[in-house]
Amino acid sequence: MALDLDIDRIRHAVGEGARDKVYPGAVWAVGDRSGNMTFGTQGVPDPDQPDDPMRHDTVFDVEGLTEILAVWSSIGSLVEAGKLHLDEQLGDFWSEVRDHPLGRVSTRHLLTHTAGVPLGTGPTNLYDTEPGDMRDGVLHEALRRPPGTAVEYSDRAALVLGYLAEELSGQSLDVLAATGVWQPLGMTRTRYGPLPGEATARCAPTELDDSTGTRLRGTAHGWPARLLGGVCGTSGVFSVLPDLAAFLRHLLQPGQNGSRPGFGTAWIKESLRTQTGELAPAGGLLWRPASGATPGTDGIWEHYGSFAASAWLSPKQGRWAVLLTNTGYYTRDYGSLIRVRNAFRSLAFA
Repeated sequence: MALDLDIDRIRHAVGEGARDKVYPGAVWAVGDRSGNMTFGTQGVPDPDQPDDPMRHDTVFDVEGLTEILAVWSSIGSLVEAGKLHLDEQLGDFWSEVRDHPLGRVSTRHLLTHTAGVPLGTGPTNLYDTEPGDMRDGVLHEALRRPPGTAVEYSDRAALVLGYLAEELSGQSLDVLAATGVWQPLGMTRTRYGPLPGEATARCAPTELDDSTGTRLRGTAHGWPARLLGGVCGTSGVFSVLPDLAAFLRHLLQPGQNGSRPGFGTAWIKESLRTQTGELAPAGGLLWRPASGATPGTDGIWEHYGSFAASAWLSPKQGRWAVLLTNTGYYTRDYGSLIRVRNAFRSLAFA
């Protein structure tokens, strides 16, 4: 059965972003748990190559969606395997943080952005000079506020969760995600960068690299991933639309689309419910209610990066959607992208 969508309005909304130079181009798709999918492309990956259009298999730096594809998935696998308990304080089992403020934080705090950790991991932080310095700083710095007292988004939470997943599994995050999640789901073109030559050639470029004067292409846009050699919890993953479609479809129908990865129905249901009590804004486990949606009513959950991939999921409607852009090519001011995202999401779940 074909999806009931206003395709012309979706194309116009996404195409307007390319025409207004919010991004050079975009790839989008809407699908359901039965495997039906409608997708489209707008614009080009690189304005310097106007005859090379966006394709359904253009490679994107998915930036903040790394938190879902690698961290959330891997943490879920550890929880369902009984190797991690969400409400146990980190200091009770992780010696590296035992005598530091982070030791009072639980995994659930980190997943709900209620851990009280400092905001941001950008290059202005004094310890962001060497990988070891970043790890020490992130794991040992004082908390911003007591755990469980406020919802404040910080990419540092995903960075800590990535370190935690590596600590408990004995594997690097890229290997853990690839073997435990991506390969079982057939996501053969999803990987951490830097990308090899062939994949780089198919990758949508992002911002200018000040050190080389050229566009980043196949190298992570996110600062922490670049500092850490490409692999971290906040960013660094590259993917293509078909792989993301397989992932999101699995979240609506676990175990029905190929081999089952390490996480399943229990983890998905736990994540897609409000976990923050009376604190606002409401959130699940790294997923949040979509802008304008009412938790428990509309049932639309989202996760996105500032300039790249946006993903939505509605178990109630049995529908998923994804929008891929390379907004960072033009600007780090993503206010205009939010308008495109909201318009696309409204049409995808109308």
